[in-house]
Amino acid sequence: MSTITQRITELVELLPENEQNFAYEFVKRLVLAWDGDFTKLTAAERKRLEQAEEEYISGDTVDISEIDWN
Repeated sequence: MSTITQRITELVELLPENEQNFAYEFVKRLVLAWDGDFTKLTAAERKRLEQAEEEYISGDTVDISEIDWN
């Protein structure tokens, strides 16, 4: 969890429960306005995707035929 996320959480926890619900709904609306269909990548997701692409390109992967699915 990032520092700012921790700070936001700490602040929200100071609020009464009904105000926490309001804060949650507000943040939810912000996220939906930013990415209504949840297709944008967060910085962490982009980093993981780039790392996976690098591993794939370098051949640092496991072939599906080598996986024991049982």
